[in-house]
Amino acid sequence: MKIEIIAIGDELTSGRIINTTSSFAARRLFEAGFDIYAIHTIGDTPRLIGEAVRRALTHVDAVIVTGGLGATDDDLTTEAISNALGRPTAVNEEMLAAIRHHLRERSEQGAAGLPIRQTGADHLEKLARLPRGAEALNPWGKMSGYRLVHNGKPIYFLPGIPSQMRRLLIDYVLPGLATWSDGQTSMIRQRLFRIFGLPEIEVNRRIAALALPKTARLGYYPVFPDVHLNLVVRSMDGVEGLPATKQAGDAAFTGAVAMIEETLGEAIYGHNQETLSAVVGRRLLGKKLTLATAESCTGGMIGEWLTSTPGSSAWYLGGVISYANQVKEGALAVSKEMLASHGAVSAEVAEAMAAGVRRLCRADLAISVTGIAGPDGGSDEKPVGTVYIGLADEQGTHAERFLFDGGRRQIREISAQTALNIVRKRLAAP
Repeated sequence: MKIEIIAIGDELTSGRIINTTSSFAARRLFEAGFDIYAIHTIGDTPRLIGEAVRRALTHVDAVIVTGGLGATDDDLTTEAISNALGRPTAVNEEMLAAIRHHLRERSEQGAAGLPIRQTGADHLEKLARLPRGAEALNPWGKMSGYRLVHNGKPIYFLPGIPSQMRRLLIDYVLPGLATWSDGQTSMIRQRLFRIFGLPEIEVNRRIAALALPKTARLGYYPVFPDVHLNLVVRSMDGVEGLPATKQAGDAAFTGAVAMIEETLGEAIYGHNQETLSAVVGRRLLGKKLTLATAESCTGGMIGEWLTSTPGSSAWYLGGVISYANQVKEGALAVSKEMLASHGAVSAEVAEAMAAGVRRLCRADLAISVTGIAGPDGGSDEKPVGTVYIGLADEQGTHAERFLFDGGRRQIREISAQTALNIVRKRLAAP
């Protein structure tokens, strides 16, 4: 299914607000197995809004529109769609009642002591007016959009407020699209493989050699520092080239997954929404182990990723950002002699940092990173991108040297991801 995303708002076209809603929608739709045909950003001009939607309907299977659904004078999406598609608007009484209910709740609660802006009847009615045939999404919730089916194609209209748009997309749009195909029910099986340590061209070479089912569709997407491989298998009764039954579709999907996992092996660290830090955390929890971190050039990036993972307090004890040598000496017990003889960016110091933070935090495992992220600080012996990653556990300490390409941010990110991947592999061992 091909989908077009249209974001509406003068604040977007002027650059005053960054369009995060379209990127979020595109990523989630892609991960669910849909093709993104185009993404457009247009201002609050009724003629342009109508033209954009009419044009999209000629070459895609579904359209998602965000923005312009509010009560102010510049929220013109519904009016523009009504005129463009010849669908007069009418008040959706259910939505109107819900809006009034929530405004009463806010007024009674005093909105945390803040004054409530009075909303007139005309503004309430504008919020609840929908084009003929439109179906409200979440009509009794605190946020709502609507779906309109025009010429057999669904158009979803969502708020421009990012938090509201994301919630409605996940709860209503994705489930609705998953079973939509010209009014017929289809079954979509999808899996996103998250890959680290193999370049995209190598992933492609290995996958191209597989005898995957003809109904399997693949997409390769570099998402630095990973490569994402998306697998989609659809089944629908009566459609040529697709499995006709759920069982046939399940078999094709299961076979494709098995072949991909076998050929890519441990380079696959997770699926769908899994992050590497979540995978590491799950393995630590399963083995009842704890982790600590010592970071220099990554500046706390590993710790930030780990603590962003729900439940991380059960397995992540903490870390030290030892950016300066005196912190390496004082907090991690790295000797002055070692720093003088080998330099802060060295295997010896990486090992000492890992051992020091493991001892300090009383952790089962510890990982350390020290390197030159650039753009300055490199030498012939240790050019920019030189990074040492140390690991300490009950078996001892060791460090690996890496030479990464890219700018400062990229070097820091790939260093942090590599460090977590080293922990993941260590936890896979018996």
